[in-house]
Amino acid sequence: MTDGGGPLRFIGNYTVVPMQKGISYVGRWLSDLSDNFETLQDMKKQNETLQSKVDELTIDNTRLRQDEYELERLRDLYKLDQNYSDYEKIGAHVIANNGTNWFSDFTIDKGSADGIKVNCNVLAGSGLVGLVTEVGPHYARVRSIIDNSSNVSAMILSTSDTCIVRGDLKLMDDGRLRFEKLANNDNDIKVGEQVVTSYVSDRFVQGLFIGYISEISQDSNNLTKNGTIVTPVDFAHLKDVLVITVNKGDSVNEE
Repeated sequence: MTDGGGPLRFIGNYTVVPMQKGISYVGRWLSDLSDNFETLQDMKKQNETLQSKVDELTIDNTRLRQDEYELERLRDLYKLDQNYSDYEKIGAHVIANNGTNWFSDFTIDKGSADGIKVNCNVLAGSGLVGLVTEVGPHYARVRSIIDNSSNVSAMILSTSDTCIVRGDLKLMDDGRLRFEKLANNDNDIKVGEQVVTSYVSDRFVQGLFIGYISEISQDSNNLTKNGTIVTPVDFAHLKDVLVITVNKGDSVNEE
C-alpha cells in the first residue's frame, strides 16, 4: 500500500494530473475570456465611434441636400424675377398654411414694413400664385388662385381674348384651374395656349403667367367657351414666393 510505484501512486497520478490539467484549462479559459471581454469592449467603443461618425455624415449630407434644394428654389425665384423685371418685388417664405393640404390660403413672413400691401400680387414657380388679402408689419396673408372664392380676369396670350379663371379645389388634385366666359368667336384657340392676367383686371397687373389650356369646350349658349388650365405652380409644396410690391391700383394711379 505504501509502495511509491504501487497502485496508490497510479491512482494519485490518475486523479491529480487531470485535475491539474482542468485547473490549468479553466485558468486559460478565464484568461481568454478576460481578453475577449476587453476585445469586445474595444469593439463596442469602436462601433460607437463609427456610429457617431455615420450620424455626423448623415446630418451633413441632409444639410447639403437641404442647401441644394434651397439653391434650386432660389434659382427658380431668380428666373421668375428676371421674367418680370419690370415690377419691383420682394422674396418671402411661407410660414403657415391656413387651408387644407393645398396652399389655398397661407401666410408669409414679410409685411407692411417690407412694402407689402393688400392686393399685391404673389408669384412662385413659373407663374401666378395669388393675392395678398391681409397685412401686418411683419406678415401677410395670401389667398391663392386655387381657392374656391378666387377669380382672376385673364386673357389668351396669342389672341388677347379675355376670360375668367376660377379656383376649384377638386381640380387641383390634377394641378388644374377652371376658366369660363371665353368668347366663342373666329379665333382658333387650342389646347396648349398660354393664359396670362388681363389688362382689364382691377387687382392683377398685366401679363402674369397663369398656365396652359388643357381642355376647351363650347357652352350650350354657343356664345362662350369654358375649360381647364394646367398651372405651373406646385400648390401642394409652396415654400418661397415673390411679392410684387406695386399693385394694380398703384400702377393705374401712377399712369
